[in-house]
Parts: sequence; C-alpha cells; structure tokens
Amino acid sequence: MVKIGIIGGSGLDDPQLLQGAEEISVTTPYGEPSSPLTIGSIGGTDVVILARHGTQHTIPPTQVNYRANIHALKSQNCTHILAITACGSLREEIKRGDLVILDQFIDFTRLRAVTFFEAFSPGAENAKHTPMADPYSESLRSKLIEGARQLGLSFHEKGTVITIEGPRFSTRAESNMFRQWGADVINMSIAPETILANEAEIPYAAVAMSTDYDCWKTDEPPVEWEQILNVFEKNVENVKNLLLKTIPTIG
Repeated sequence: MVKIGIIGGSGLDDPQLLQGAEEISVTTPYGEPSSPLTIGSIGGTDVVILARHGTQHTIPPTQVNYRANIHALKSQNCTHILAITACGSLREEIKRGDLVILDQFIDFTRLRAVTFFEAFSPGAENAKHTPMADPYSESLRSKLIEGARQLGLSFHEKGTVITIEGPRFSTRAESNMFRQWGADVINMSIAPETILANEAEIPYAAVAMSTDYDCWKTDEPPVEWEQILNVFEKNVENVKNLLLKTIPTIG
C-alpha cells in the first residue's frame, strides 16, 4: 500500500493539507525526529508530514536530526518521500518563485551524520556502499513534472542543488565557485536527506522553490532571510497544489 512521507520546509508543514489529520510522536534509534508526525490522507492516499526544522522552525540546518527523520518515516511504512525546500538560484533563468524538480546534488556539508552505516559487519561482502549516481526517483520526478505542467506552474524539469552547512549564507566567492561547479540552486538541507533516503531504500524526490539569487548577482543586494520568507509565503500555494495534484497519481 502506498504511503507518502512529506518533509516540509518553511510554511509547508501545514496539517490542513490532510484529511483526518492526527498528530503522533515517535522515537527512533537515532533520537527524536524534528517534529511529531502528522498523519492523514490526500486524495485517498495515506500521508505523513514531518516538519524538517521543527513546528516552530527552531532547528538550524546543521542541527536537524536527518537520520531520525528518515527513520521515523520508514518506521511508519512510508513507501515514498516528497521533500520541499527553499533554495537560492545560481542561474539567471531560475527566477524567484520558480520550482525546480531536482535531479542531482552536491554535498558541501562537513559536520553532519550522513549515513546509517557507521560500522560494517565482518567480511567485505557485508560492506554497505549505496549507489548515488541518480539519487532522485525518476518515477516520482516524472509525476511532479507532469503535475507542474498541468497546473501551469513556472518550473524547471531538472537541476543540481548544492547543500552548504549554514546557517550563514555564501560568500560571493563561494557562490561563484558553486556556479562554476555546475550547481543550479543552493540550500542547506537536501543532500543529507537524499543520501539517507537512498540508504533506507525509500524512493525520494525533492521540489526546490527559488526564493533569491544567493549573492553572485552584483546588480542587486545579497540575499536576506526576510526576503526568502516573503517569496516563499507568496508562492507556497503553488507547492501545496503540486502536492495535491501529484500524490494521488503515485502508485
């Protein structure tokens, strides 16, 4: 049976998305997840919502317990995960409010637990090295793309996200370097989630909403947090509508 886990960023941890919403608390071997889980359904499909940064957005990116979050969704028998995140655009053509259906990531974090496999059982055959060439589920990506197309949203069918440690924003030198590396957008959370979901063998896809141009553009002021919130709040309904459109098609 299909059950969709939704990991929401700012403004997306909205229990009003669900029919029959109920909040439950879970524990994991890795500690507490970021928030209680909100369970319910969308279009007849069972759904579990988890607030990545806590229900009051009190958890900085580096301190998010990504392992507990993914383990909590797996413990609820989630068969797929859809993640939503704000991001900065590293490309002129990715405008504020645009959605990007991610297909690749670059992990530029340094301080986080990014694997469930901290030790291997004796014997080379027991080593766990998870393939990560194509980290985002093509099936889920295609459904998100089709949903965005039907809704007439401004979106990009693929994009590479670079995840930085945060909570600070990039220097201008870093922002330009990331552009040279081939990154299209930048954020502070997606890479660890993607890695862990793949290790947990849960198909995972992520929708990134562009809220700013980081700081590489010299013809406008560098990004500020208030600007991110303003753009996200103005466009969050587009993301909710995409979820409502897509989730009933997953099977």
